[in-house]
Amino acid sequence: MEYIYAALLLHKAGKPVEEASVKKVLEAASIAVDDGRVKALVAALQDVNIEEAIKEAAVAPVAAAPVAAPAEEKKEEKKEEKKDDGAAAAGLGALFG
Repeated sequence: MEYIYAALLLHKAGKPVEEASVKKVLEAASIAVDDGRVKALVAALQDVNIEEAIKEAAVAPVAAAPVAAPAEEKKEEKKEEKKDDGAAAAGLGALFG
């Protein structure tokens, strides 16, 4: 993900998204640079209109609400499990009383 961020930062600054530039941004952030990933990123973005891609991403519907519901359910399940653990522990305490 940091490679994409580096490319977006360069684009926002009006700089060309080139291998050397991406490497410099990553190194400035103290990130170990993988040359293969940098080359793949630059090659993948070569024919991409980044402004257009950003606009499309901003317009795309976000599915945040459905994702939040299962997380809440998981929290409730964990609370129930903790209650059950407490009852089990109390029962074991009675055995060794």
